[in-house]
Amino acid sequence: MLRIRRFEDRVYQLFLKGELPGTLHQYQGQEAVAVGACQALGPDDWITSTHRPHGHALAKGVTVRSAMAELYGKATGCCGGKGGSMHLGDPSVGMLPAIAIVAGGISVVSGLGLAYKLQATDQVALCFFGEGASNEGAFHEGLNFAAVQRLPIVYVCENNIYGASTPFHRTSLVPDVANRVAGYGMPAVIVDGMDVVAVRAAVAEARDRAQRGEGPTLIEAKTYRFAGHSRGDARGYRSRDEEAAWKEKDAIERLGLAITSAGLGSEADLADVLADVNAELEDAVEFARSSPDPDPADALTDAYATAIAIGAAL
Repeated sequence: MLRIRRFEDRVYQLFLKGELPGTLHQYQGQEAVAVGACQALGPDDWITSTHRPHGHALAKGVTVRSAMAELYGKATGCCGGKGGSMHLGDPSVGMLPAIAIVAGGISVVSGLGLAYKLQATDQVALCFFGEGASNEGAFHEGLNFAAVQRLPIVYVCENNIYGASTPFHRTSLVPDVANRVAGYGMPAVIVDGMDVVAVRAAVAEARDRAQRGEGPTLIEAKTYRFAGHSRGDARGYRSRDEEAAWKEKDAIERLGLAITSAGLGSEADLADVLADVNAELEDAVEFARSSPDPDPADALTDAYATAIAIGAAL
């Protein structure tokens, strides 16, 4: 969680300096959801992500170097510099490049789940999305299909209260996304998204259920993004008192206190972890800065299945 937090803090500074192209949708505050969920998965399980993918990527195993280089648009990035912030991902660690369309991952994860079922593997697919996605048609169609087919999917709704600047209660008279899925015959769990241990336990149980052939589960993690929706968001739509109340629930602070209180580590141990993370980030920034730009000759690489097929079609 510290790695994600410090990564987000650093890339925001780099963005303000003009070093990073494109845009940013940051993840500070929601780290417990990504880390808790991905810790409960196996190495062969895959995830789909959203326009806010940095935390998911680092939690699933994308290296800090390759993630940073991708944000710089460099050839050494996890997507070769072609994805950038909103399309971060790496199939080698079980993460599809992120899908920035709201609810887009819900449609795609159906294909992953169906493939696992048809191939009779014990793999599980996990789909991250925000509460705003539950108002999209893809949410209802995707979850209904997965439930009927009993697909091995875990849906993790990161309910951070706001869809961009619009509070969820203004777009839905049902306050909990979890209540919506009863209509599809799918179990749902509401969990404290600021508690990494609680998230991990909920996802582990849902994964076990999926592996037993009992179908998908939805987990609604109540969480909060400390930053704005994107890099230009001044957060004028919410009060500073509200923000302060949520920061008192900071998952990183809570876990640090739990570790020291239980005698599992000292303040010095936690300081060492932070120092290691900071060093890792410094290394990643220097790696990204010194990495080569993509070769223009590779512009169409990965855009089509094969160049031969294109030539034949023409």
